[in-house]
Amino acid sequence: MEKLMAALKAQIVEQLNLQEVKPEDIGDDQPLFKDGLGLDSIDALEIIVLLQQHYGIRIANPEQGPEIFRSVRTIAEFITAHQTPK
Repeated sequence: MEKLMAALKAQIVEQLNLQEVKPEDIGDDQPLFKDGLGLDSIDALEIIVLLQQHYGIRIANPEQGPEIFRSVRTIAEFITAHQTPK
């Protein structure tokens, strides 16, 4: 899980072009939206694309978004639970 979270942090920084943020600056349980990194709905769409491209994961129920995208850890847990073996 630690490797996955580290990879996710790097991918999020790259995908969202967060020039002021380094992957190691993002806490595992730090909120990604609002009071945390301050990401917005456009960033959420970019993360959805990232999950599809890198992990082959689609989010079937958009209402799950706020729960899934709460933190890097919750995204990693969702990937672990829903990724199909290649």
